[in-house]
Amino acid sequence: MKVAVIGGTGLLGSAIVAELSSRGHSVVSMSRSAGIGCPGAISVDLNQAASPSYWLPHLDGVEAVVNCAGVLQDSPRDSTSMVHHRGIANLFTACEQLQIRRVIHFSAIGVDRQTPSAFSETKLSGDKALMGRDLDWIILRPSVVIGRAAYGASALMRGLAALPALPVMPNTGQLQIVLLEDVVRTVRYFLEPGAPTRTIVELVGPHRHSFPEVVALIRRWYRWPSAHEIRLPNFASRVMYKFGDMISLLGWRPPVRSTAEREIRRGAVGDLEDMQRLGLRPRGLSEFFASEPASVQERWFARMYLLKPAIFIVLSLFWISTAFVSLGPGWGYGMGLMGEGGVEGTSAGLTVIAGALSDLIIGLAIACRPTSRYGLYAAIAISFTYAIIGTVLVPRLWADPLGPMLKIWPIIVLHFAALAVLEDR
Repeated sequence: MKVAVIGGTGLLGSAIVAELSSRGHSVVSMSRSAGIGCPGAISVDLNQAASPSYWLPHLDGVEAVVNCAGVLQDSPRDSTSMVHHRGIANLFTACEQLQIRRVIHFSAIGVDRQTPSAFSETKLSGDKALMGRDLDWIILRPSVVIGRAAYGASALMRGLAALPALPVMPNTGQLQIVLLEDVVRTVRYFLEPGAPTRTIVELVGPHRHSFPEVVALIRRWYRWPSAHEIRLPNFASRVMYKFGDMISLLGWRPPVRSTAEREIRRGAVGDLEDMQRLGLRPRGLSEFFASEPASVQERWFARMYLLKPAIFIVLSLFWISTAFVSLGPGWGYGMGLMGEGGVEGTSAGLTVIAGALSDLIIGLAIACRPTSRYGLYAAIAISFTYAIIGTVLVPRLWADPLGPMLKIWPIIVLHFAALAVLEDR
């Protein structure tokens, strides 16, 4: 069977693509991030899917569609309305036109009971758009998903598990964690001939946990001792969520945003009977951890997770502050070094100004997710350039243990570390 997986590079989509491919299906992965590393993948953007005609060229020969696409919150690059409702409504219309009967659509648990955010509202609208079509539809509503791979909320939990003390957010609901393997198994079940259609299934695990309990289980999985809990006051958590909103305006996708605050109050619990009725027996989180020992890679990821934003913030502020210092308090020092190297007058001033503007541009580029990689490359290049020019003009700087020549190398290493952890998926 030829199956199109929308959102095929995400946490759910990539696992589904791998499973279906291993089962002999012809799988077409479609996502915005499809690239060189995804042979046979097709680049699509639900934000641009303004009509059914957008999808028609991509669905040639497809016999079933699995839609895993989703975004947490509106941002300059993402529209919840397009990704969860209008864009996929056009996808469903295109499926109907092409007689692609089987459509498996991932929604979110609890959207039929409460819609505290645009995320839930648009998810529910997308569900209704599918149910209104003459298709053999299946709507899957998963709880928080955890597997060996990590992204979004599951990645955040791993990062929190690495802290010596666990910050506990106020007003968090219960979670009925579902394993990624059980989600994939459910998709495989519904692609079998004779599987039921026009049904809604809540994908949940057998046990309910609080958020701190899940983090504690992950910490035990890493074989680390229990961490002391610190209960954050309401104002502290609000500041964190608002900071996440600000960061998202720069193109980043932090899991801690105002939408997450509203959604987590509701929790993520559902009816296990949906899966049991289909003969699907999901495993609990403790069973999964017992059968899948944590590797050193998992522990590295957990420890690096919260260091990653710190690294990018530090590097961005470093370059921006360097620019302002060069044009302000450090102007005389810079001009003095240029004069010592034989560059004086207007030429020296223009050189210092050009260097400061370059630093400013690099800092802003690192701060913005779409340009961050280019900013890091430029920072490394200009750092080596500074080292070469400084060596030629003022070689005595190498003798100063606190001078710019020796201090530049730790900064360069930090840029390479940032490049190593830049990717999210």
